[in-house]
Amino acid sequence: MGIFDSINISASALTAEKTRIDIINKNMANAHTTRTTGGMPYRRQMVVFEENKPKFSRYLEKYSNKFNGKGVKISEIVQDETEFKRVYEPGHPDADQYGYVLMPNVEIVKEMVDMIDAQRAYEANITAMNGTKSMLMKALEIGRR
Repeated sequence: MGIFDSINISASALTAEKTRIDIINKNMANAHTTRTTGGMPYRRQMVVFEENKPKFSRYLEKYSNKFNGKGVKISEIVQDETEFKRVYEPGHPDADQYGYVLMPNVEIVKEMVDMIDAQRAYEANITAMNGTKSMLMKALEIGRR
């Protein structure tokens, strides 16, 4: 493990959590979007994280005890396949013949909980990065004496 690997790992996590926060913001902004370009309501999106490892490192781990991870990456952004909500609004332009409108499957409370979780993970990675920086600075001070 190199001297800056832990900083790079924290930096990859910060990037991933920022993307997660951006997707949560997009979900909240479209919580009332009843018609997208495909003609259907907006469908909630979720970020899938994956460990960022070189493919060859799997083989190395079998034969050594070295850490080969390189942080986290976003493997994909998937759509939540839960049902759309049906709301009775007969005056809405997207209402069917019975007066029901299909609304996005976005729940603001769930998005807020996810937002708080992403913010805490972001803060934890900043703390880890600052701890690493502090240790490196102390090592430099020891070297000067």
